[in-house]
Amino acid sequence: MASKDAQNQRRGLPSFLPGAPDPDQNLPASSSNPGNQAWQLSRPLPRSFLPTLDLIIIHQQVELLGMILGTETSNKYEIKNSLGQRIYFAVEESICFNRTFCSTLRSCTLRITDNSGREVITVNRPLRCNSCWCPCYLQELEIQVPPGTTVGYVAQKWDPFLPKFTIQNANKEDILKIVGPCATCGCFGDVNFEVKTINEKLTIGKISKYWSGFVNDVFTNADNFGIHVPADLDVTVKAAMIGACFLFDFMFFEHSLAGL
Repeated sequence: MASKDAQNQRRGLPSFLPGAPDPDQNLPASSSNPGNQAWQLSRPLPRSFLPTLDLIIIHQQVELLGMILGTETSNKYEIKNSLGQRIYFAVEESICFNRTFCSTLRSCTLRITDNSGREVITVNRPLRCNSCWCPCYLQELEIQVPPGTTVGYVAQKWDPFLPKFTIQNANKEDILKIVGPCATCGCFGDVNFEVKTINEKLTIGKISKYWSGFVNDVFTNADNFGIHVPADLDVTVKAAMIGACFLFDFMFFEHSLAGL
């Protein structure tokens, strides 16, 4: 196994999160084509218990204390596979001052652990703006896999009409774009953010905020999301899309009865 991992490192192949199949079966060897370099990692990743998935479901847990008191509590999310089995659990770390006075713009860290409690992904969100009037300091996330090793970023791009973001590698080079709808209220249906190639000619996946009904949307801040991706997509990009899903929840869907 050690010799095989060393061989993968020499070939420039990214290692996968634990549980993923052999990279040799899913990814071609690194070539001299510059277009492929954006998908390569600067450092190999450890293995984890996350299988190769084409659907990742993210369910935000209902915070009863926040509902009763009308206060903003730390977000918690269950990350599940297509069968509804929990594979990861994410917890927001932030201080009460930020949650109270910075609200949805607050800086925070989301720590994603597997079912054994081992942290496998860290998402860092600094305090930034999200207004089209402030295009120089828009939203950004840092993705670490494993914790301490930065493998990518999710960065908001200025656009006067549509919410647009890019998924970047560790060198902050754009590798994919995410384009949302003009209206993100999602009052009576799903809200879809399409994941596209850099030239926006090909859609390779989407991040969907599922409509959970009028009562749930109005009286709770619990949201449900689905990430649809190719099964053989690089897992660092999948990790970045999970981070993007958290960012969209903060930016577009974070609300409570007290904030209506």
